Amino acid sequence: MKIIELFKFMIESKSETPHDGGLLDFIESYLPDFNAVRVDVKDVKNLFIYKKFGNGEHLCFAGHVDVVPAGSGWDSDPYKADERDGYIYGRGTQDMKSGVAAFTQAVKESKNFNGTLSLLLTSDEEGEGTYGTIEVLKYLKEHNMLPDVAIVAEPTCESIFGDAIKVGRRGSINGYITVKGKQGHAAYPEKSINPINLIAPRLANMAGVDLDNGDEFFAPSKFVITDIRAGMEVTNVTPNELKMMFNVRNTTLTTQKEVEEFVAKNLDGLEYTLRLTQGSYPFRTNTDTKLVKNIDKAIESVTGIKPKHSTAGGTSDARHLAPLGVDVVEFGVINDTIHAVNERTTREEVEKLYEVFKNLIKMWK
Repeated sequence: MKIIELFKFMIESKSETPHDGGLLDFIESYLPDFNAVRVDVKDVKNLFIYKKFGNGEHLCFAGHVDVVPAGSGWDSDPYKADERDGYIYGRGTQDMKSGVAAFTQAVKESKNFNGTLSLLLTSDEEGEGTYGTIEVLKYLKEHNMLPDVAIVAEPTCESIFGDAIKVGRRGSINGYITVKGKQGHAAYPEKSINPINLIAPRLANMAGVDLDNGDEFFAPSKFVITDIRAGMEVTNVTPNELKMMFNVRNTTLTTQKEVEEFVAKNLDGLEYTLRLTQGSYPFRTNTDTKLVKNIDKAIESVTGIKPKHSTAGGTSDARHLAPLGVDVVEFGVINDTIHAVNERTTREEVEKLYEVFKNLIKMWK
């Protein structure tokens, strides 16, 4: 197969989370000279496949073959890889079968490498992620097989292919607040304690407030209120309690402790409960590392563009690699239709992504 043929084949393999559409078995057979390890857990399929060429560093390409449901309203079958007007349409074209196809083909064609090349693939990234990449990494750590460096081929470019890579990601802190009140008749407000009245004047000092100033790599950690609800959807009863949810995409400058202190300061005097969870932690790969320098060179050699180093966006499976001491960056096609109806990318971007990964492997010393 050539890169576009492989890419279209992957699009047409329906692999909605947590299903892999048979792609992991296919990739295992597509790389017959590689050693395959399956770490399947419950309904989730995971594949780690590797080849040791020499005694140098271990370079891993990581990604996911699962996609979100297609939904309705498409102009073509989302699982037919329809090519028209310079674009290839289909679910997963950007997120992230373009990346998986590009690095699979680049690795397959690599004849010489100074160390170990590997792919780490899961069918559980778009879902909870409970049994995906994190389970493979547990296995690799137990068997002393963790990579030294990793590329996650998520879509990272903003307006032109090659204009951005991710050198880190913010963390994600979720908060759940319950403000206590006293239910009563709306006609007798003096006999009740309305939690809406209690919280309303305090929201101006909470909603959208920056918890830190950020730095050259991270935007400020912002307190984003995502849901407020109270009452029984009637007009004549004041609510007994109010529930509010929020999210903070946190930098390395803000932790759960600072979030808790921020809430306590602004809700001082109220009877409330607070529960915090952390879905991911912030990380950043040093831009002076060999990995960042080499991916910059590989991108520039193909596109003529030196990419900017970004930490914007949500979370990815890179968050599981960084805490284990693995230098990790993300690079892929333009990110403007992921999860959308009529998701698409261009043939040119996929071909260039494949060339970038080929160049990266060739230049690795």
